Amino acid sequence: MPTTLSGRTVLVTGATSGIGYETARQLAERGAAVLLHGRTPEEARAATDRLIATVGTDGGLVRPLAADFARLEEVENLAHAVVREHPRLDVLVNNAATAAPERHTLTADGNEIAFQVNFLAHYLLTDLLAAALTTDRGGRVVNVSSSLHRTAAIQWNDPHRVRRYARLAAYAQSQLALTVFASDSRVTAVSVNPGVCETGLLPLYGNEGAPAAEGAHHVVALCDPATEIVNGAYYDGSERVAPAAAATDDRTIKRLNKLADLLVGPTA
Repeated sequence: MPTTLSGRTVLVTGATSGIGYETARQLAERGAAVLLHGRTPEEARAATDRLIATVGTDGGLVRPLAADFARLEEVENLAHAVVREHPRLDVLVNNAATAAPERHTLTADGNEIAFQVNFLAHYLLTDLLAAALTTDRGGRVVNVSSSLHRTAAIQWNDPHRVRRYARLAAYAQSQLALTVFASDSRVTAVSVNPGVCETGLLPLYGNEGAPAAEGAHHVVALCDPATEIVNGAYYDGSERVAPAAAATDDRTIKRLNKLADLLVGPTA
């Protein structure tokens, strides 16, 4: 029987569909207060209403929040709203992701869109939520990564891939960066590959995938304080395995932090 998560507050990014929504649903079923993030207020509210109707949970335990991760200013506003309204946050699930488009695309902030939405936005959000993230036992960040991080290389001199762009390479780079970020000593974090699931990202992997609820199960297990974790650990489903060598390389971690700080700019 799963342990109750009553009394714990969890922010799940990209929670309006796929693994993010199923993660929010399973957390709510186990009694957690869920901050459900969506790209727009309308999407976040619709997902929240659907979750409440499905789970039958107290509406006060599920709170919709909105921010377009392709705009870093909105990420900052989201973080400030969370800190203001929820001064204690037990878990942050960095799940929001976009498939890199076929054509090279930059955000209004000047960053390649997959690198920003999948990594930089979460880097910024995590940093700004540091004051709220509890340091108590069980407090943690869960980065929803991908097995494709193993195929990636971070293009340090051209992270936005202006000179040479390939959709799959751009997506994989963003997932490697997110996995490296889990080893940052400033936060207690893990990464998890939830497996190939039936989500909007499925075309990057193949034609068939497991139900999103199955992938979410692995994410939720890592949100449970009963699950002991080591900072920087990487899980393939429920099994802890070694990530790509770069993910735990001190020089890579420091170099990525320096690049991310440069790209997200000064924060308030």
